Amino acid sequence: MLWITPQKVSAQVSINFQVFYDNLSPYGDWVYNPNYGYVWVPDVDYGFTPYSTDGYWAFTNAGWTWISDYSWGWAPFHYGRWMYDNYYGWLWIPGSEWGPGWVSWRRSEGYYGWAPIGPGISITFAYSSGYRLPNNQWTFVRDRDFGRTNINNYYVNSSVNTTIIRNSTVINNIQVDNSSRVRYNSGPNRTEVQKRTGRSIAPVVLRERRSPGQNLGKGELQIYRPRVTKNNSNGQKTAPTIVSKREDVRQVSQRNSNTQSQKGNQQARQQQDQQQNNNQQARHQQDQQRNNQQEQQNSNNQKARQQQEQQQRNNQQAKQQQEQQRNNQQNQQQRNNEQAQQQQAQQQRNNEQAKKQQEQQQNNNQQARQQQEQQNSNNEQARQQQQQQQQQQQNNNNQQQQQDKKRGPKQ
Repeated sequence: MLWITPQKVSAQVSINFQVFYDNLSPYGDWVYNPNYGYVWVPDVDYGFTPYSTDGYWAFTNAGWTWISDYSWGWAPFHYGRWMYDNYYGWLWIPGSEWGPGWVSWRRSEGYYGWAPIGPGISITFAYSSGYRLPNNQWTFVRDRDFGRTNINNYYVNSSVNTTIIRNSTVINNIQVDNSSRVRYNSGPNRTEVQKRTGRSIAPVVLRERRSPGQNLGKGELQIYRPRVTKNNSNGQKTAPTIVSKREDVRQVSQRNSNTQSQKGNQQARQQQDQQQNNNQQARHQQDQQRNNQQEQQNSNNQKARQQQEQQQRNNQQAKQQQEQQRNNQQNQQQRNNEQAQQQQAQQQRNNEQAKKQQEQQQNNNQQARQQQEQQNSNNEQARQQQQQQQQQQQNNNNQQQQQDKKRGPKQ
């Protein structure tokens, strides 16, 4: 979303709907509509279509702006909305927001198209998937012819609208007027249009005009576009000076018959142009079909080569996986053998240690026996010594007794 600040020569003034009622009355009839209030029926020839008849699109600093050949075009093509009525034809419903053109934009391969947005439709809803306009209300032109000042000579016959719309997409190029905060669609991308038309597009600068009307010259579009409110400053409702009755307004089918004949001739020319375009399109489609077939064949060949290369990569990958698997198995077998050898060596070390422990135990047992024998020997020596002492004592006692006997009794 872009913010656009239009060029100004003076501050915008504020007006109400009365300026529409007064300035458009000479060019049509104001009638009352129960749904939308006062609406305007332009006094135009049969076949008139807003944003299609007597005008063209010019690129300005606000986007693609409708330049009308009607003197009253400054108002109905830049404010409000249009709707089609079976009795009156096209009606204009006044609005308060200025925009370069209140239309819905679409593009298809080779085409640009637009259609008036209906009343009560916000710019957000107009470009949503839920909003649909009748196919016959769309105007299409080949993209190479978009931006011409005589664009009405290049409109595509409406009989192919359905096909074009079915293959089209919305151009959602929403911008915002920085001074009024109004959101609008500025239309096709300028760079894209230059590429498709092969023409350089110099933007036209918008300038404020002080009175109703518009004029284009020297790269400037001077247009009257004041701020608009529905009622006057004191809140009172505004109304047309003259409101026509239904029966006082010519039906759309009763308007200028010469124009109908001209329109028939124009349609014949358009049909002839359309036939030429169809023939050219048929040749283009044949060329496109051949190109598509060639591209498809090239694509198939490329896919086949890619599949073959992929198969080769898969085979190589499978071979690498097999080799990796063999290497893994060999490495695992080697690790298992090394682990078995380590376990065997450990077992040998354990056996040797057990043998050493057994020998140590035997030595300990032998030492214990020797110590026991030594103890027994010590005990035996001790008994023998005790016996010897006792014998010695007995001998001493015996000797003492003998000595006592020899001395005899004491005197």
